Amino acid sequence: MQTQRTILWVIFTMSVLFLWDAWQRHQGHPSMFGGNPPAQTQPAQAPGAAGGPAKTDGSLPAPGPTAAVPTGPSTAPAAVPGAAASAAGAQPPVRIANDVLALDVDPIGGEIQRAELLKFRDTDKPDAKVNVVLFDERQGNVYVAQSGLVGAAGTTLPNHRTPFAIESGTRELAAGSDQVVLKMSAEQGGVRLVRSYVLKRGSYAVEVKTEVTNLGADPVKPTLYMQLTRDGNSPYMSHGLASTFVTSGYYGPVIYTDKDKFQKVDFPTIEKGKQEHAKAANDGWVGVIQHYFVAAWVPKQGTPRTFETAKIDNNLYTVRLREPMEEIAPNATAVAAATLYVGPQDQRVLAEVAPGLDLVVDYSWLTVIAKPLFSLMQFLHGIVQNWGWAIVLLTLVVKLAFFPLQAASYRSMAKMKKVGPKLQQLRERFGDDRVKMNQAMMELYKTEKINPLGGCLPIVVQIPVFLALYWVLFASVEMRDAPWIGWIKDLSAPDPFYILPLLMAVSMFVQTKLNPVPPDPLQAKMMMWMPLIFSVMFFFFPAGLVLYWLVNNLFSIAQQWVITRRIEGKPVFGRAAA
Repeated sequence: MQTQRTILWVIFTMSVLFLWDAWQRHQGHPSMFGGNPPAQTQPAQAPGAAGGPAKTDGSLPAPGPTAAVPTGPSTAPAAVPGAAASAAGAQPPVRIANDVLALDVDPIGGEIQRAELLKFRDTDKPDAKVNVVLFDERQGNVYVAQSGLVGAAGTTLPNHRTPFAIESGTRELAAGSDQVVLKMSAEQGGVRLVRSYVLKRGSYAVEVKTEVTNLGADPVKPTLYMQLTRDGNSPYMSHGLASTFVTSGYYGPVIYTDKDKFQKVDFPTIEKGKQEHAKAANDGWVGVIQHYFVAAWVPKQGTPRTFETAKIDNNLYTVRLREPMEEIAPNATAVAAATLYVGPQDQRVLAEVAPGLDLVVDYSWLTVIAKPLFSLMQFLHGIVQNWGWAIVLLTLVVKLAFFPLQAASYRSMAKMKKVGPKLQQLRERFGDDRVKMNQAMMELYKTEKINPLGGCLPIVVQIPVFLALYWVLFASVEMRDAPWIGWIKDLSAPDPFYILPLLMAVSMFVQTKLNPVPPDPLQAKMMMWMPLIFSVMFFFFPAGLVLYWLVNNLFSIAQQWVITRRIEGKPVFGRAAA
Protein backbone atom coordinates (compact mmCIF):
# COMPACT_ATOMS: atom_id res chain seq x y z
CA MET A 1 0.00 0.00 0.00
CA GLN A 2 2.87 2.36 0.72
CA THR A 3 3.96 1.92 -2.91
CA GLN A 4 0.45 2.69 -4.15
CA ARG A 5 0.28 5.86 -2.11
CA THR A 6 3.69 6.91 -3.39
CA ILE A 7 2.56 6.43 -7.00
CA LEU A 8 -0.57 8.50 -6.38
CA TRP A 9 1.47 11.29 -4.78
CA VAL A 10 3.84 11.29 -7.76
CA ILE A 11 0.89 11.50 -10.18
CA PHE A 12 -0.64 14.36 -8.22
CA THR A 13 2.63 16.29 -7.95
CA MET A 14 3.43 15.88 -11.64
CA SER A 15 -0.08 17.02 -12.56
CA VAL A 16 0.36 20.22 -10.57
CA LEU A 17 3.76 20.79 -12.18
CA PHE A 18 2.38 20.30 -15.69
CA LEU A 19 -0.47 22.68 -14.96
CA TRP A 20 1.93 25.34 -13.66
CA ASP A 21 4.22 24.76 -16.65
CA ALA A 22 1.26 25.28 -19.01
CA TRP A 23 0.47 28.55 -17.26
CA GLN A 24 4.10 29.69 -17.54
CA ARG A 25 4.16 28.92 -21.27
CA HIS A 26 0.85 30.71 -21.70
CA GLN A 27 2.48 33.80 -20.18
CA GLY A 28 5.37 33.52 -22.67
CA HIS A 29 7.95 32.23 -20.18
CA PRO A 30 10.27 29.29 -20.87
CA SER A 31 9.09 25.83 -19.92
CA MET A 32 10.38 24.39 -16.66
CA PHE A 33 11.23 21.22 -18.56
CA GLY A 34 13.46 22.91 -21.10
CA GLY A 35 12.70 23.55 -24.73
CA ASN A 36 11.72 26.87 -26.18
CA PRO A 37 8.99 29.33 -25.20
CA PRO A 38 6.25 30.09 -27.70
CA ALA A 39 7.44 32.17 -30.63
CA GLN A 40 7.06 35.88 -30.08
CA THR A 41 4.07 37.41 -31.76
CA GLN A 42 6.02 40.20 -33.35
CA PRO A 43 4.20 40.94 -36.60
CA ALA A 44 5.79 39.75 -39.80
CA GLN A 45 5.93 42.24 -42.62
CA ALA A 46 2.93 41.82 -44.89
CA PRO A 47 2.83 42.96 -48.46
CA GLY A 48 2.11 46.61 -48.82
CA ALA A 49 2.91 47.32 -45.18
CA ALA A 50 5.13 50.13 -44.10
CA GLY A 51 8.76 49.31 -44.42
CA GLY A 52 8.64 48.05 -48.00
CA PRO A 53 9.41 44.60 -49.35
CA ALA A 54 10.77 41.77 -47.28
CA LYS A 55 14.51 41.84 -46.82
CA THR A 56 16.64 39.46 -48.80
CA ASP A 57 19.61 39.04 -46.50
CA GLY A 58 18.22 35.72 -45.31
CA SER A 59 18.37 34.06 -48.71
CA LEU A 60 19.97 30.67 -48.93
CA PRO A 61 23.05 30.05 -51.01
CA ALA A 62 22.14 27.64 -53.76
CA PRO A 63 24.29 24.68 -54.73
CA GLY A 64 26.32 25.00 -57.91
CA PRO A 65 25.40 27.66 -60.43
CA THR A 66 21.76 27.94 -59.39
CA ALA A 67 20.63 31.40 -58.37
CA ALA A 68 19.24 32.14 -54.92
CA VAL A 69 15.49 31.93 -54.41
CA PRO A 70 13.83 35.31 -53.81
CA THR A 71 12.87 35.69 -50.16
CA GLY A 72 9.74 36.81 -48.42
CA PRO A 73 6.16 36.83 -49.62
CA SER A 74 5.25 38.39 -52.94
CA THR A 75 5.67 42.14 -52.91
CA ALA A 76 5.77 44.85 -55.53
CA PRO A 77 6.32 43.32 -58.97
CA ALA A 78 9.79 43.02 -60.35
CA ALA A 79 10.63 45.12 -63.37
CA VAL A 80 9.28 42.98 -66.18
CA PRO A 81 8.64 44.49 -69.60
CA GLY A 82 5.25 44.23 -71.27
CA ALA A 83 1.69 45.22 -70.58
CA ALA A 84 1.01 42.04 -68.62
CA ALA A 85 3.05 43.32 -65.72
CA SER A 86 1.06 46.47 -65.14
CA ALA A 87 -2.20 44.63 -65.68
CA ALA A 88 -1.31 41.89 -63.22
CA GLY A 89 -0.10 44.35 -60.64
CA ALA A 90 -3.56 45.94 -60.47
CA GLN A 91 -5.50 42.67 -60.23
CA PRO A 92 -7.02 41.41 -56.98
CA PRO A 93 -6.42 37.81 -55.88
CA VAL A 94 -8.18 35.16 -57.96
CA ARG A 95 -10.43 32.72 -56.12
CA ILE A 96 -10.64 29.05 -57.14
CA ALA A 97 -12.78 26.62 -55.16
CA ASN A 98 -14.18 23.12 -55.09
CA ASP A 99 -16.70 21.86 -52.52
CA VAL A 100 -14.21 21.60 -49.62
CA LEU A 101 -11.39 24.08 -50.31
CA ALA A 102 -11.21 27.68 -51.54
CA LEU A 103 -7.89 29.27 -52.56
CA ASP A 104 -7.05 32.91 -53.15
CA VAL A 105 -4.20 33.14 -55.68
CA ASP A 106 -2.21 36.33 -56.12
CA PRO A 107 -1.51 37.19 -59.81
CA ILE A 108 1.89 38.38 -58.58
CA GLY A 109 3.85 35.14 -58.55
CA GLY A 110 0.84 32.84 -58.41
CA GLU A 111 1.26 32.72 -54.65
CA ILE A 112 -1.55 31.03 -52.71
CA GLN A 113 -2.15 33.64 -50.05
CA ARG A 114 -5.35 32.33 -48.52
CA ALA A 115 -6.79 28.83 -48.06
CA GLU A 116 -10.25 28.42 -46.56
CA LEU A 117 -11.41 24.97 -45.45
CA LEU A 118 -15.11 25.03 -46.27
CA LYS A 119 -16.07 21.99 -44.18
CA PHE A 120 -14.31 23.04 -40.98
CA ARG A 121 -15.85 25.63 -38.70
CA ASP A 122 -13.47 27.92 -36.82
CA THR A 123 -14.20 26.74 -33.29
CA ASP A 124 -12.28 29.69 -31.83
CA LYS A 125 -14.87 32.06 -33.31
CA PRO A 126 -18.18 30.24 -32.77
CA ASP A 127 -20.25 33.43 -32.84
CA ALA A 128 -18.79 34.60 -36.16
CA LYS A 129 -19.64 31.29 -37.86
CA VAL A 130 -16.59 31.39 -40.10
CA ASN A 131 -14.50 28.60 -41.59
CA VAL A 132 -10.94 27.67 -40.76
CA VAL A 133 -8.43 29.72 -42.76
CA LEU A 134 -5.08 27.97 -43.03
CA PHE A 135 -3.05 30.13 -45.41
CA ASP A 136 -3.39 33.83 -44.69
CA GLU A 137 -1.50 36.96 -45.63
CA ARG A 138 -2.38 40.16 -43.85
CA GLN A 139 -0.82 42.67 -41.48
CA GLY A 140 0.72 40.71 -38.61
CA ASN A 141 0.33 37.27 -40.19
CA VAL A 142 2.03 35.53 -43.09
CA TYR A 143 1.41 31.93 -44.12
CA VAL A 144 1.58 31.29 -47.88
CA ALA A 145 2.52 28.68 -50.50
CA GLN A 146 4.93 29.79 -53.20
CA SER A 147 6.59 28.29 -56.25
CA GLY A 148 8.83 29.41 -59.10
CA LEU A 149 12.00 28.87 -61.08
CA VAL A 150 15.62 29.73 -60.50
CA GLY A 151 18.35 29.43 -63.11
CA ALA A 152 22.03 30.06 -63.52
CA ALA A 153 23.55 32.90 -61.52
CA GLY A 154 22.80 36.26 -63.09
CA THR A 155 19.52 35.15 -64.66
CA THR A 156 16.00 35.75 -63.37
CA LEU A 157 13.30 33.30 -64.33
CA PRO A 158 9.58 33.43 -63.44
CA ASN A 159 9.24 33.15 -59.68
CA HIS A 160 6.85 34.06 -56.87
CA ARG A 161 7.44 37.78 -57.50
CA THR A 162 6.79 37.73 -61.22
CA PRO A 163 3.41 39.05 -62.52
CA PHE A 164 1.34 36.31 -64.14
CA ALA A 165 -1.43 36.59 -66.70
CA ILE A 166 -4.55 34.69 -65.61
CA GLU A 167 -6.42 32.74 -68.25
CA SER A 168 -10.20 33.07 -68.28
CA GLY A 169 -12.36 30.14 -67.29
CA THR A 170 -14.63 28.69 -64.62
CA ARG A 171 -13.18 29.05 -61.13
CA GLU A 172 -15.96 27.55 -59.02
CA LEU A 173 -16.76 23.84 -59.14
CA ALA A 174 -19.93 23.50 -61.16
CA ALA A 175 -22.69 20.99 -60.52
CA GLY A 176 -21.88 17.74 -62.29
CA SER A 177 -18.22 18.70 -62.73
CA ASP A 178 -15.39 16.76 -61.10
CA GLN A 179 -12.70 19.44 -61.16
CA VAL A 180 -11.92 23.11 -61.63
CA VAL A 181 -8.70 24.51 -63.12
CA LEU A 182 -6.91 27.84 -62.75
CA LYS A 183 -4.24 28.45 -65.40
CA MET A 184 -1.71 31.28 -65.48
CA SER A 185 1.44 32.16 -67.39
CA ALA A 186 4.45 34.44 -67.24
CA GLU A 187 7.58 35.10 -69.29
CA GLN A 188 10.91 36.19 -67.90
CA GLY A 189 14.57 35.53 -68.68
CA GLY A 190 13.77 33.87 -72.02
CA VAL A 191 11.50 31.30 -70.38
CA ARG A 192 7.73 30.92 -70.35
CA LEU A 193 6.18 29.31 -67.28
CA VAL A 194 2.60 28.02 -67.44
CA ARG A 195 1.18 26.91 -64.09
CA SER A 196 -2.08 25.06 -63.53
CA TYR A 197 -3.86 24.62 -60.19
CA VAL A 198 -6.35 21.73 -60.33
CA LEU A 199 -8.93 21.17 -57.59
CA LYS A 200 -10.94 17.95 -57.72
CA ARG A 201 -14.27 17.38 -56.03
CA GLY A 202 -13.98 16.50 -52.35
CA SER A 203 -10.18 16.80 -52.33
CA TYR A 204 -7.78 18.96 -50.33
CA ALA A 205 -4.91 17.92 -52.60
CA VAL A 206 -4.16 20.63 -55.16
CA GLU A 207 -2.55 19.26 -58.31
CA VAL A 208 0.09 21.73 -59.47
CA LYS A 209 1.38 21.36 -63.03
CA THR A 210 4.37 23.43 -64.15
CA GLU A 211 5.16 23.69 -67.87
CA VAL A 212 8.43 25.42 -68.77
CA THR A 213 9.15 26.44 -72.38
CA ASN A 214 12.55 27.67 -73.52
CA LEU A 215 12.04 30.77 -75.73
CA GLY A 216 15.75 31.46 -76.15
CA ALA A 217 18.44 30.25 -78.51
CA ASP A 218 20.46 28.33 -75.93
CA PRO A 219 19.50 25.33 -73.74
CA VAL A 220 18.41 26.13 -70.19
CA LYS A 221 18.33 23.94 -67.08
CA PRO A 222 16.05 25.57 -64.50
CA THR A 223 15.35 24.42 -60.96
CA LEU A 224 11.80 24.38 -59.70
CA TYR A 225 11.34 25.43 -56.08
CA MET A 226 8.26 24.91 -53.89
CA GLN A 227 8.11 26.49 -50.47
CA LEU A 228 5.88 27.27 -47.52
CA THR A 229 6.56 30.60 -45.86
CA ARG A 230 5.04 31.58 -42.55
CA ASP A 231 5.63 33.61 -39.42
CA GLY A 232 6.58 31.98 -36.15
CA ASN A 233 3.47 33.12 -34.25
CA SER A 234 1.82 30.38 -32.25
CA PRO A 235 -1.61 29.40 -33.59
CA TYR A 236 -2.61 28.58 -29.98
CA MET A 237 -1.72 31.80 -28.15
CA SER A 238 -5.15 33.38 -28.65
CA HIS A 239 -7.07 30.40 -27.31
CA GLY A 240 -6.72 31.09 -23.58
CA LEU A 241 -5.23 29.02 -20.78
CA ALA A 242 -7.51 26.04 -21.29
CA SER A 243 -6.57 25.59 -24.92
CA THR A 244 -2.92 26.27 -24.19
CA PHE A 245 -2.91 23.50 -21.59
CA VAL A 246 -4.58 21.03 -23.92
CA THR A 247 -3.44 21.98 -27.43
CA SER A 248 0.03 23.42 -27.09
CA GLY A 249 1.34 20.75 -29.44
CA TYR A 250 4.04 21.09 -32.06
CA TYR A 251 3.57 23.59 -34.83
CA GLY A 252 6.12 24.38 -37.52
CA PRO A 253 8.08 22.89 -40.43
CA VAL A 254 8.51 19.16 -41.01
CA ILE A 255 10.56 17.21 -43.57
CA TYR A 256 10.18 13.58 -44.59
CA THR A 257 12.35 11.20 -46.63
CA ASP A 258 12.25 7.41 -46.76
CA LYS A 259 15.79 7.29 -45.39
CA ASP A 260 15.65 9.90 -42.61
CA LYS A 261 11.91 9.53 -41.89
CA PHE A 262 9.84 12.21 -40.19
CA GLN A 263 11.80 15.22 -38.92
CA LYS A 264 10.56 18.29 -37.05
CA VAL A 265 12.47 21.55 -37.51
CA ASP A 266 10.90 24.12 -35.21
CA PHE A 267 11.06 27.89 -35.65
CA PRO A 268 13.34 28.62 -32.64
CA THR A 269 15.90 26.16 -34.02
CA ILE A 270 15.77 27.81 -37.45
CA GLU A 271 16.07 31.21 -35.74
CA LYS A 272 19.34 30.07 -34.15
CA GLY A 273 20.60 28.56 -37.42
CA LYS A 274 21.03 25.16 -35.77
CA GLN A 275 18.58 23.17 -37.87
CA GLU A 276 19.59 19.66 -38.86
CA HIS A 277 17.53 17.65 -41.32
CA ALA A 278 17.72 15.68 -44.54
CA LYS A 279 19.41 17.66 -47.33
CA ALA A 280 18.77 15.62 -50.49
CA ALA A 281 16.83 12.56 -51.62
CA ASN A 282 14.87 11.10 -54.53
CA ASP A 283 11.69 11.10 -52.49
CA GLY A 284 10.04 12.96 -49.66
CA TRP A 285 8.13 16.16 -49.01
CA VAL A 286 8.12 19.29 -46.87
CA GLY A 287 5.30 20.72 -44.83
CA VAL A 288 4.12 22.90 -41.98
CA ILE A 289 1.88 21.38 -39.33
CA GLN A 290 -0.29 22.59 -36.51
CA HIS A 291 -2.96 20.94 -34.41
CA TYR A 292 -5.41 19.13 -36.73
CA PHE A 293 -4.15 20.68 -40.02
CA VAL A 294 -1.21 20.47 -42.40
CA ALA A 295 0.11 22.04 -45.59
CA ALA A 296 2.67 20.09 -47.60
CA TRP A 297 4.45 20.23 -50.95
CA VAL A 298 4.76 16.74 -52.44
CA PRO A 299 6.74 16.43 -55.71
CA LYS A 300 6.51 13.36 -57.89
CA GLN A 301 8.27 10.46 -56.21
CA GLY A 302 11.54 9.26 -57.73
CA THR A 303 12.81 12.69 -58.81
CA PRO A 304 15.91 14.22 -57.15
CA ARG A 305 15.25 17.09 -54.75
CA THR A 306 16.94 19.07 -52.00
CA PHE A 307 15.48 20.32 -48.72
CA GLU A 308 16.11 23.71 -47.11
CA THR A 309 14.89 25.71 -44.13
CA ALA A 310 15.77 29.30 -43.37
CA LYS A 311 14.84 32.51 -41.60
CA ILE A 312 14.15 35.05 -44.36
CA ASP A 313 12.96 38.03 -42.34
CA ASN A 314 12.11 39.12 -38.82
CA ASN A 315 9.84 36.35 -37.46
CA LEU A 316 9.45 34.92 -40.96
CA TYR A 317 10.63 31.46 -42.01
CA THR A 318 10.49 29.11 -44.98
CA VAL A 319 10.75 25.39 -45.65
CA ARG A 320 11.60 24.63 -49.26
CA LEU A 321 12.06 21.93 -51.88
CA ARG A 322 14.27 22.36 -54.96
CA GLU A 323 13.71 20.00 -57.88
CA PRO A 324 16.17 20.31 -60.80
CA MET A 325 14.42 20.01 -64.14
CA GLU A 326 15.86 18.37 -67.23
CA GLU A 327 17.78 20.50 -69.72
CA ILE A 328 15.34 22.21 -72.08
CA ALA A 329 16.39 22.78 -75.69
CA PRO A 330 15.30 25.94 -77.55
CA ASN A 331 11.54 25.91 -78.27
CA ALA A 332 11.14 22.74 -76.20
CA THR A 333 8.94 22.29 -73.13
CA ALA A 334 9.49 20.38 -69.90
CA VAL A 335 6.75 19.51 -67.39
CA ALA A 336 6.91 18.98 -63.62
CA ALA A 337 4.02 17.76 -61.49
CA ALA A 338 3.53 18.14 -57.75
CA THR A 339 0.78 18.06 -55.14
CA LEU A 340 0.07 20.77 -52.60
CA TYR A 341 -2.01 19.35 -49.77
CA VAL A 342 -3.85 21.95 -47.70
CA GLY A 343 -6.29 20.47 -45.23
CA PRO A 344 -7.05 18.31 -42.20
CA GLN A 345 -4.79 15.61 -40.82
CA ASP A 346 -6.97 12.78 -42.07
CA GLN A 347 -4.66 9.78 -41.86
CA ARG A 348 -6.34 7.72 -44.56
CA VAL A 349 -6.26 10.58 -47.06
CA LEU A 350 -2.70 11.61 -46.15
CA ALA A 351 -1.39 8.07 -46.61
CA GLU A 352 -2.79 8.08 -50.15
CA VAL A 353 -1.23 11.46 -51.02
CA ALA A 354 2.37 10.50 -50.14
CA PRO A 355 4.34 7.93 -48.13
CA GLY A 356 4.87 9.16 -44.58
CA LEU A 357 2.46 12.07 -44.86
CA ASP A 358 0.14 10.45 -42.30
CA LEU A 359 2.94 10.84 -39.73
CA VAL A 360 2.01 14.50 -39.36
CA VAL A 361 -0.63 13.21 -36.93
CA ASP A 362 1.58 13.55 -33.87
CA TYR A 363 1.13 10.74 -31.35
CA SER A 364 4.39 11.61 -29.61
CA TRP A 365 6.62 8.65 -28.72
CA LEU A 366 3.61 6.35 -28.36
CA THR A 367 2.84 6.11 -32.08
CA VAL A 368 3.42 2.34 -32.14
CA ILE A 369 0.51 1.92 -29.68
CA ALA A 370 -1.61 4.91 -30.67
CA LYS A 371 -1.98 4.11 -34.39
CA PRO A 372 -3.56 0.66 -33.85
CA LEU A 373 -5.87 2.20 -31.24
CA PHE A 374 -6.96 4.86 -33.70
CA SER A 375 -7.55 2.25 -36.39
CA LEU A 376 -9.74 0.37 -33.95
CA MET A 377 -11.67 3.53 -33.10
CA GLN A 378 -12.20 4.21 -36.82
CA PHE A 379 -13.59 0.69 -37.22
CA LEU A 380 -15.97 1.21 -34.31
CA HIS A 381 -17.05 4.57 -35.72
CA GLY A 382 -17.94 2.80 -38.95
CA ILE A 383 -20.40 0.73 -36.93
CA VAL A 384 -22.04 3.41 -34.74
CA GLN A 385 -21.46 6.50 -36.96
CA ASN A 386 -20.79 8.67 -33.91
CA TRP A 387 -17.35 9.45 -32.51
CA GLY A 388 -18.66 9.78 -28.95
CA TRP A 389 -20.14 6.29 -28.96
CA ALA A 390 -16.99 5.06 -30.73
CA ILE A 391 -15.00 6.33 -27.71
CA VAL A 392 -17.36 4.47 -25.37
CA LEU A 393 -16.94 1.23 -27.34
CA LEU A 394 -13.17 1.72 -27.53
CA THR A 395 -13.07 2.09 -23.76
CA LEU A 396 -14.95 -1.20 -23.36
CA VAL A 397 -12.59 -3.00 -25.72
CA VAL A 398 -9.55 -1.72 -23.83
CA LYS A 399 -11.14 -2.68 -20.51
CA LEU A 400 -11.79 -6.20 -21.78
CA ALA A 401 -8.21 -6.49 -23.07
CA PHE A 402 -6.86 -5.61 -19.63
CA PHE A 403 -9.52 -7.46 -17.67
CA PRO A 404 -7.17 -10.12 -16.22
CA LEU A 405 -4.63 -7.52 -15.05
CA GLN A 406 -7.28 -5.23 -13.60
CA ALA A 407 -9.02 -8.10 -11.90
CA ALA A 408 -5.74 -9.06 -10.23
CA SER A 409 -5.27 -5.45 -9.12
CA TYR A 410 -8.77 -5.19 -7.68
CA ARG A 411 -8.45 -8.55 -5.90
CA SER A 412 -5.27 -7.32 -4.28
CA MET A 413 -6.92 -4.08 -3.15
CA ALA A 414 -9.98 -5.97 -1.91
CA LYS A 415 -7.79 -8.26 0.20
CA MET A 416 -5.91 -5.24 1.54
CA LYS A 417 -9.20 -3.64 2.50
CA LYS A 418 -10.37 -6.86 4.17
CA VAL A 419 -7.25 -7.08 6.39
CA GLY A 420 -7.43 -3.36 7.16
CA PRO A 421 -8.57 -3.88 10.78
CA LYS A 422 -5.70 -6.34 11.40
CA LEU A 423 -3.20 -3.84 9.99
CA GLN A 424 -4.61 -1.17 12.29
CA GLN A 425 -4.16 -3.50 15.28
CA LEU A 426 -0.51 -4.02 14.32
CA ARG A 427 0.07 -0.27 14.19
CA GLU A 428 -1.49 0.19 17.60
CA ARG A 429 0.54 -2.69 19.03
CA PHE A 430 3.99 -1.65 17.76
CA GLY A 431 3.47 2.12 17.80
CA ASP A 432 6.63 3.86 16.60
CA ASP A 433 8.68 0.70 16.22
CA ARG A 434 8.69 0.74 12.43
CA VAL A 435 10.98 -2.27 12.05
CA LYS A 436 8.81 -4.65 14.07
CA MET A 437 5.63 -3.28 12.54
CA ASN A 438 6.92 -3.86 8.98
CA GLN A 439 8.02 -7.38 9.92
CA ALA A 440 4.56 -8.13 11.34
CA MET A 441 2.89 -6.66 8.26
CA MET A 442 4.96 -8.84 5.94
CA GLU A 443 4.02 -11.92 8.01
CA LEU A 444 0.38 -10.95 7.74
CA TYR A 445 0.69 -10.50 3.97
CA LYS A 446 2.30 -13.92 3.73
CA THR A 447 -0.40 -15.55 5.84
CA GLU A 448 -3.24 -13.91 3.88
CA LYS A 449 -1.48 -14.55 0.54
CA ILE A 450 -1.45 -10.87 -0.36
CA ASN A 451 1.05 -9.26 -2.73
CA PRO A 452 1.43 -5.63 -1.55
CA LEU A 453 2.49 -4.64 -5.07
CA GLY A 454 -0.36 -6.52 -6.70
CA GLY A 455 -2.53 -3.41 -6.91
CA CYS A 456 0.19 -1.28 -8.51
CA LEU A 457 1.98 -3.39 -11.10
CA PRO A 458 -1.09 -4.00 -13.32
CA ILE A 459 -1.76 -0.26 -13.31
CA VAL A 460 1.83 0.52 -14.31
CA VAL A 461 1.58 -1.90 -17.25
CA GLN A 462 -1.52 -0.07 -18.52
CA ILE A 463 -0.07 3.44 -18.32
CA PRO A 464 1.44 3.45 -21.87
CA VAL A 465 -1.92 2.41 -23.31
CA PHE A 466 -3.78 5.13 -21.40
CA LEU A 467 -1.24 7.74 -22.52
CA ALA A 468 -1.52 6.53 -26.12
CA LEU A 469 -5.31 6.87 -25.92
CA TYR A 470 -4.84 10.42 -24.68
CA TRP A 471 -2.77 11.24 -27.77
CA VAL A 472 -5.29 9.52 -30.06
CA LEU A 473 -8.13 11.65 -28.69
CA PHE A 474 -5.97 14.78 -28.60
CA ALA A 475 -4.47 14.57 -32.09
CA SER A 476 -7.32 13.14 -34.18
CA VAL A 477 -9.00 15.76 -36.35
CA GLU A 478 -12.04 13.48 -36.47
CA MET A 479 -12.82 14.61 -32.91
CA ARG A 480 -12.85 18.26 -33.95
CA ASP A 481 -16.37 19.69 -34.02
CA ALA A 482 -17.77 16.14 -33.69
CA PRO A 483 -20.93 15.94 -31.54
CA TRP A 484 -21.86 13.21 -29.13
CA ILE A 485 -25.23 13.72 -27.42
CA GLY A 486 -27.20 16.71 -26.15
CA TRP A 487 -24.94 19.45 -24.92
CA ILE A 488 -21.69 17.92 -26.26
CA LYS A 489 -21.38 19.54 -29.69
CA ASP A 490 -17.59 19.25 -30.03
CA LEU A 491 -15.64 16.33 -28.57
CA SER A 492 -12.35 18.22 -29.05
CA ALA A 493 -13.50 21.15 -26.87
CA PRO A 494 -14.08 21.22 -23.09
CA ASP A 495 -17.57 20.40 -21.83
CA PRO A 496 -19.35 23.81 -21.91
CA PHE A 497 -21.40 23.00 -18.78
CA TYR A 498 -18.71 20.94 -16.97
CA ILE A 499 -21.12 18.04 -16.57
CA LEU A 500 -18.65 15.37 -17.64
CA PRO A 501 -15.85 16.65 -15.34
CA LEU A 502 -18.28 16.72 -12.40
CA LEU A 503 -19.45 13.18 -13.15
CA MET A 504 -15.77 12.28 -13.42
CA ALA A 505 -15.21 13.69 -9.90
CA VAL A 506 -18.12 11.65 -8.54
CA SER A 507 -16.78 8.47 -10.14
CA MET A 508 -13.32 9.10 -8.69
CA PHE A 509 -14.85 9.69 -5.25
CA VAL A 510 -16.71 6.36 -5.47
CA GLN A 511 -13.50 4.60 -6.49
CA THR A 512 -11.71 6.16 -3.53
CA LYS A 513 -14.35 4.78 -1.16
CA LEU A 514 -13.87 1.29 -2.64
CA ASN A 515 -10.11 1.41 -2.05
CA PRO A 516 -8.43 0.62 1.28
CA VAL A 517 -8.21 3.63 3.59
CA PRO A 518 -4.61 4.90 3.99
CA PRO A 519 -3.42 4.60 7.61
CA ASP A 520 -1.95 8.10 7.53
CA PRO A 521 -4.76 10.63 8.30
CA LEU A 522 -3.13 13.26 6.09
CA GLN A 523 -2.94 10.87 3.16
CA ALA A 524 -6.53 9.77 3.79
CA LYS A 525 -7.71 13.38 3.54
CA MET A 526 -5.58 13.93 0.46
CA MET A 527 -7.17 10.90 -1.20
CA MET A 528 -10.60 12.40 -0.53
CA TRP A 529 -9.58 15.73 -2.10
CA MET A 530 -7.95 14.23 -5.18
CA PRO A 531 -11.24 13.66 -7.09
CA LEU A 532 -12.06 17.34 -6.79
CA ILE A 533 -8.54 18.40 -7.78
CA PHE A 534 -8.51 16.14 -10.84
CA SER A 535 -12.01 17.21 -11.87
CA VAL A 536 -10.82 20.84 -11.95
CA MET A 537 -7.96 19.80 -14.22
CA PHE A 538 -10.40 17.91 -16.44
CA PHE A 539 -12.36 21.14 -16.94
CA PHE A 540 -9.59 22.03 -19.40
CA PHE A 541 -9.54 18.72 -21.25
CA PRO A 542 -11.47 17.87 -24.43
CA ALA A 543 -14.88 16.36 -23.78
CA GLY A 544 -13.86 13.24 -25.71
CA LEU A 545 -10.98 12.58 -23.33
CA VAL A 546 -13.13 13.17 -20.25
CA LEU A 547 -15.76 10.85 -21.71
CA TYR A 548 -13.16 8.12 -22.08
CA TRP A 549 -11.99 8.47 -18.46
CA LEU A 550 -15.56 8.64 -17.15
CA VAL A 551 -16.61 5.45 -18.95
CA ASN A 552 -13.37 3.80 -17.86
CA ASN A 553 -14.07 4.76 -14.24
CA LEU A 554 -17.68 3.53 -14.34
CA PHE A 555 -16.70 0.09 -15.57
CA SER A 556 -13.76 -0.01 -13.16
CA ILE A 557 -16.15 0.76 -10.30
CA ALA A 558 -18.48 -2.05 -11.36
CA GLN A 559 -15.61 -4.51 -11.71
CA GLN A 560 -14.00 -3.48 -8.41
CA TRP A 561 -17.33 -3.62 -6.54
CA VAL A 562 -18.08 -7.15 -7.73
CA ILE A 563 -14.58 -8.42 -6.87
CA THR A 564 -14.61 -6.73 -3.45
CA ARG A 565 -17.99 -8.23 -2.60
CA ARG A 566 -16.76 -11.68 -3.53
CA ILE A 567 -13.57 -11.34 -1.50
CA GLU A 568 -15.60 -10.18 1.49
CA GLY A 569 -18.09 -13.06 1.03
CA LYS A 570 -21.04 -10.71 0.54
CA PRO A 571 -23.92 -11.22 -1.91
CA VAL A 572 -23.40 -10.10 -5.51
CA PHE A 573 -26.57 -9.10 -7.38
CA GLY A 574 -28.74 -10.56 -4.67
CA ARG A 575 -26.87 -13.86 -4.45
CA ALA A 576 -24.32 -14.91 -1.90
CA ALA A 577 -20.75 -15.02 -3.17
CA ALA A 578 -19.36 -18.44 -3.88
